[in-house]
Amino acid sequence: MGRTLNQMIADLPLDRQARIDARYREMKNEVESLRQLREAAEKTQAEIAAALHIRQPSVSKIEKQTDMYLSTLRSYVEAIGGTLDLVVNLPNRSALRLAHLGDVFASELNPRSAPRRMR
Repeated sequence: MGRTLNQMIADLPLDRQARIDARYREMKNEVESLRQLREAAEKTQAEIAAALHIRQPSVSKIEKQTDMYLSTLRSYVEAIGGTLDLVVNLPNRSALRLAHLGDVFASELNPRSAPRRMR
């Protein structure tokens, strides 16, 4: 008969059990979906829809997407009352925060929206 995960963990050294418990607590505070993020913010799909000026079924569709524009994600996060921070982790460097990424790409894609330079 097989052993349960709890039985296997109980057989490990105490320091290893403590590391497993710490990682479990860390993972418990992570969310795996926009729906879970919305629920953590105690918002309904209808509230998000109103903030984004879209219909509730569109919010449901956004929450089910596996790939989306950063601007969509940023708008969604702001609608639940949060802010979106993009952090890049590179080897041998401290974490780098990307700021105004959407602004940079918007001006590159649409030169008319870029600020004009004085001559």
